[in-house]
Amino acid sequence: MNLFDFTYCGDYNRQIVNLAGIVPERWSYSGTEDNGILKGYLEHTFKRLYEEGKVWEKEKFAIFNTGLFNHYYQPIYAFFIPNLVPDRQRWFLDGFYTDYYLMKEGITDLPQRACYVNDPSELVFDTKLPIIPQYDHIFGDTDNAERLPTEVRESSMRLQLFDGALKQTRRMLEADYKTAIPQYYNHSIQLLLPICLRHPGKPDLALACMKTSDGGRYLGRTCLTLRMAYHNARLLARQDRSWLLPS
Repeated sequence: MNLFDFTYCGDYNRQIVNLAGIVPERWSYSGTEDNGILKGYLEHTFKRLYEEGKVWEKEKFAIFNTGLFNHYYQPIYAFFIPNLVPDRQRWFLDGFYTDYYLMKEGITDLPQRACYVNDPSELVFDTKLPIIPQYDHIFGDTDNAERLPTEVRESSMRLQLFDGALKQTRRMLEADYKTAIPQYYNHSIQLLLPICLRHPGKPDLALACMKTSDGGRYLGRTCLTLRMAYHNARLLARQDRSWLLPS
């Protein structure tokens, strides 16, 4: 279920601005004030919650837990009232409220946050395991190759450059296992690794890795732009001190 099939949002941009004001976080990339990160977060979170049956629809209202918190770490909920326009979505987005406000209004039973992880060990990179990149996809797939810096993509030494960057990534992981950042994608947990192709310590891409079924290695299946990776990682947690912070 898509958020916009579920509800009519009215002035959606205004609602998003209100939500961004409640939640103290950077929600736009540099040069914009569109809250694009927040919009992506909210829409993907809704899809996951709907899959889990955590979007509650009652007779007089609907509600879901956004997974976000205000300055005082109170959870924020999206609250909907019946849409009075006939032959449209059933619900109208009334706004975003804390648990205190909703309980004051008599709504005492509130839904849970989205769940993405069943095994917490999936969130931690095992530095003892090798990383096997899928080079035919990273270099051979047109969309994926376009994510590489031009000078790397067009270089006859691109394989050697990538291998060298991956060795540096390995050292970064050995120095701090938290360098690997979990993301939720396609109903699974993957780990994002920084790939610094042009400047040491300055990532150009994120390599999305997934542990093999036998648990013996990681497969680096694809490279993501940092923006793409940030959107996926933000579904799980804030990235306050992350190399993925939006620029």
